[in-house]
Amino acid sequence: LQTMSGNEDDWLALKPQEPSPSQCCGSGCKPCIYDVYEKELAQWERAKAKQDKSLLMEKKQQSNNSELNPDTFTAFSISSVEQLTEDTYQYKFELPGNSSLRLSLGQHIVLRGMVNGLEVQRAYTPISPGNAEGYFEVLMKCYEAGLMSQYIKTWKKGDMVFWRGPFGGFPYRPNKHGELLMLASGTGLTPMLPILQSITDDEEDETFVTLVGCFRTFDKIYLKPLLQDLARYWNIRIFYILSQETSLEKLPWSYQENTYTGRLSEDLMKTIVNSCRRKPFVLICGSSAFNDDMSRYLKAAGIEENSCFVF
Repeated sequence: LQTMSGNEDDWLALKPQEPSPSQCCGSGCKPCIYDVYEKELAQWERAKAKQDKSLLMEKKQQSNNSELNPDTFTAFSISSVEQLTEDTYQYKFELPGNSSLRLSLGQHIVLRGMVNGLEVQRAYTPISPGNAEGYFEVLMKCYEAGLMSQYIKTWKKGDMVFWRGPFGGFPYRPNKHGELLMLASGTGLTPMLPILQSITDDEEDETFVTLVGCFRTFDKIYLKPLLQDLARYWNIRIFYILSQETSLEKLPWSYQENTYTGRLSEDLMKTIVNSCRRKPFVLICGSSAFNDDMSRYLKAAGIEENSCFVF
């Protein structure tokens, strides 16, 4: 009998653990961490029924072939850390040889972190072009109380970090839409950048783009040099909306004519939509409150739900 209960304990130790809500990034990934758990649980139940532990051997929690994979986490090494604003950092990760992540536009990848023994997962969109060779870059905002932020703040060059993916994305095709209206709040800018860069890199793509970036203050605008470069293209306009700046006088003159102070309101949305050169298809990325507000303002401005995509 002793051996039986010992055996039972062995099996319990091998049972996959149900993910906690903090491990789900909430971005509708396929497979979600819960899907992976269900699959592993079914595998464990089959193995236990047959009392055959070798049936669990195929379970790979981490892949070692350094290829990004949606089902398992792969370790990538940090090659550089750059602080962009007081709470925003740009991290560069190494890819083996000249390989690339091969992400389609606006796809995100999921990061796994361990904080005080708790596993946390969050989704991030790389800002490097999807076909960048030998590396990828991710922009991350650190929050004072955020669990994942506590983990990210400990990173230094050479650390190994676990990612899986890719997931989601906006199925962009050149010239499919006359104009894209991009509404981004803070780091919501990240999924917009690969799409913008693919438009400016393709001479045949004549899509107009109006990017509206919402930030608290002028100092909090990320990647200013890159955005200024993009704004020089004939088909790209960029507006900034700064909720906590009171006056435009302190801003560099090159920003004054395309910057608004205060919040993005329903009236301002109507003005922006009416200034679009063609009827826009809208891409939205920000907090859930931002996304809800934007959808409401767009409806008031006559933009239907089927003309919007929320990241």
